Amino acid sequence: MFYSTNNPKSKTSFSEAVLQGIAPDGGLFMPYSFPVLSKEFFASVHRLSFREMSFEVARTFLGGAISDPDLEKIVDEALEMDAPLVKVSPSVYALELFHGPTLAFKDFGARFLARTMAYLTRNSEREITVLVATSGDTGSAVAQGFYGVPGVKVCLLYPSGKVSHIQEQQLTTLGGNITTLEVEGTFDDCQRMVKEAFADRELASKKQLTSANSINIARLLPQMFYYFYAYSQLEDRQRPLVFSVPSGNFGNLTAGLFAWKMGLPVKRFIAATNRNDVVPEYLKEGRYRARPSESTISNAMDVGAPSNFARMVALFNNELAAFRAIISGYSFTDEETRACIRDVYDRQGYVLDPHGAVAFAGLRSYMEENRELNGVFLETAHPAKFRDTVEEILQMEIPVPGPLAICLDKPKKSIRIKSGLEELKEVLLASGENA
Repeated sequence: MFYSTNNPKSKTSFSEAVLQGIAPDGGLFMPYSFPVLSKEFFASVHRLSFREMSFEVARTFLGGAISDPDLEKIVDEALEMDAPLVKVSPSVYALELFHGPTLAFKDFGARFLARTMAYLTRNSEREITVLVATSGDTGSAVAQGFYGVPGVKVCLLYPSGKVSHIQEQQLTTLGGNITTLEVEGTFDDCQRMVKEAFADRELASKKQLTSANSINIARLLPQMFYYFYAYSQLEDRQRPLVFSVPSGNFGNLTAGLFAWKMGLPVKRFIAATNRNDVVPEYLKEGRYRARPSESTISNAMDVGAPSNFARMVALFNNELAAFRAIISGYSFTDEETRACIRDVYDRQGYVLDPHGAVAFAGLRSYMEENRELNGVFLETAHPAKFRDTVEEILQMEIPVPGPLAICLDKPKKSIRIKSGLEELKEVLLASGENA
């Protein structure tokens, strides 16, 4: 069972939590408890395939909410890509999460969510509308994950002029059951509009809305998988393990915390951000100060009011000391991010994207005073997705993988709207009163 972060006494099933996306009171769904994986699981995890290990994690977490055969099928279809751990330097590893169809870590969550949602609605006659705000990679992953799924329409909102050209092409070229809205505003505006749409009574009476952002619990579940998989790939699993996570809306780091609660032996998580340093500031000064986001070269992290902070507060009972016991925070400017990309390429020959660079910089800062550990930073997107930025920094050509090259030649299909609920409602209601 799950509860709303706004009402710890509420009770909701997994199916209801997934299909609602966000609780009726505006809170995010959290599990009442975290089952801990067995010692036998961790002793043999290195002998399991990615899919076998992920199925066991999902099966333990869900406790029978989906039958084993159906869950195994969902996991197998969702994880048709690898998440290799690549040694960048002694004791430092990149967890490469960009080997899926849109070359970003969001593929794991979106593909699992799409298949889970299709399973949960297999006997329903009512069409579902998935409403998503994106600062870059979430939208394209959700679009690909849900493209052609029967009984589901997807509406994506992204901030005009604040995603890379390649990201925009991935967002806007599918068509079909995917509608893309180019919002005159910031990601925070898009996120606010989505929350307002969920709270609107007229929309609730005419549309069955759900979310595929990291506010949806079924997005976080598969993001746990690759934390366990990273651990299984380590050469020496006895050394303390530290994960550095590039953070914007904090869904990825929250998923890591969920894995930790299920028994993954993690010494520390590093919340690595760009100038949008709401959480590092909280960890340092003890005050949470949401504010308008600032544009950076690591644009998927340009979030000034991270939604998943509510889950972190619930996880730690709103105790600052509990936060600090497991999470350290670091933030970096664009200039520092560029310098990191240059330095890592010059020293190790490894090409970082701007988000992985922030994570690497955070890990490096932490390891200046903490040695003898396994440091894993999450490389969340292929550098070609930020080709213009990376090529300018390194003064070299970044090859564009096939899936990206294909979308660059397709025509853009999007609807430009103003920031606010009114025009969003018009679009959502235009497809029919009873859909």
